[in-house]
Amino acid sequence: MDSKKIGATIAMLRTSKNMTQADLGDRLGVTFQAVSKWERGETLPDISILPTLADVFETTIDYILRCGESTLFFKGKVKISDLIDGLNCLKIMEQKLGRESLIYRYAIEGISNGMNTDIEQAFTDDYVFEAFLAETIIQSLMQGMYVDITDIRHNFKHEHFRNVVLEYAKKYSIA
Repeated sequence: MDSKKIGATIAMLRTSKNMTQADLGDRLGVTFQAVSKWERGETLPDISILPTLADVFETTIDYILRCGESTLFFKGKVKISDLIDGLNCLKIMEQKLGRESLIYRYAIEGISNGMNTDIEQAFTDDYVFEAFLAETIIQSLMQGMYVDITDIRHNFKHEHFRNVVLEYAKKYSIA
């Protein structure tokens, strides 16, 4: 572990929350001098403080200690923007191949039957689209992929789906 990089990560997270070192120290029950030493890389936070520190920054201990880099235990990292693009490819397939194209119809029917729903509704209903996005992220987590919780928090308009995905992220040791 590189204490200077961890310190820089703590400083970045603190300033992104518009907190002073004293504000953070008060939240954690330590002095602003302790926070300053962390941020300069002179010392590291005590292990007992890390869960609260992660909660204050709405991130994970892993994110803090690995300075935003994903862990080596996951099969890979998935960006939510890539998942959104993937789902949008189905809509593009309809536009390019035509709604009555056998390839399009079988793709849509296969997904709709497999998920017991109508995926075409996601092309016109933002709420339904986010439901499919949430399911896609959950499936990725179940397959051993890493999804950054900050990415989750910033890519959902509907709080319900964001919270469902965050719960699964906790289950799969990401949050």
